Amino acid sequence: MALTIDSSIKDLMKNPEAVEICKKHGMDLTDRRIKMAGGMSARKLAGIPGTGMSADQTKALEEELAAADL
Repeated sequence: MALTIDSSIKDLMKNPEAVEICKKHGMDLTDRRIKMAGGMSARKLAGIPGTGMSADQTKALEEELAAADL
């Protein structure tokens, strides 16, 4: 199954390219605190107030993950 913004954080963390794409758009999956959100999708995590991700960053992350076809 392809990795998308609706994939779980846990699944995204298993793919080094996905980790880099997420980091590029403001979601640092290497931050140890993020492990607590392992079952959440990247979209849900991005939507939580205080994560620091804007709607533009979320959209760019969605598009790049889709284009990467991981």
